[in-house]
Amino acid sequence: MDEDAVREQRRFRRYDLKLPVELIRVGSHRLSRLGKTRNLSSGGVLFKLRCKLELGDPIEYFITLPSGPESDVVVRMVCRGKVVRLDRPKADVGTASGKPITVAATVERYEFVRLERYEFIRQSCSQAAMARM
Repeated sequence: MDEDAVREQRRFRRYDLKLPVELIRVGSHRLSRLGKTRNLSSGGVLFKLRCKLELGDPIEYFITLPSGPESDVVVRMVCRGKVVRLDRPKADVGTASGKPITVAATVERYEFVRLERYEFIRQSCSQAAMARM
């Protein structure tokens, strides 16, 4: 199937954007895993990071949006969705757990968050991850 046919089947236009993403929750487990988006639409996101995920997992993540060249304001969106596709690297020797995976996830809900709320959420995720160690 050619690329144009694939694009026409999508409900939302995708934009090639390489933005910082932070996975902060998988199901009921809080964590903090950093990665980069590859593309983004109003219905979904494709990103790469190191984390153990399964199809259908409900997730919560931050995307940091670009600000203007003369602005020092950092804009973040907190998104909720679910994992709809995983592309894991092929394991040549041993385990591939240390290699990043490509994750396609829905954007079911989102909101823009202020720096104070971002820091509060991020801190609580870090504390929860440390408590499980």
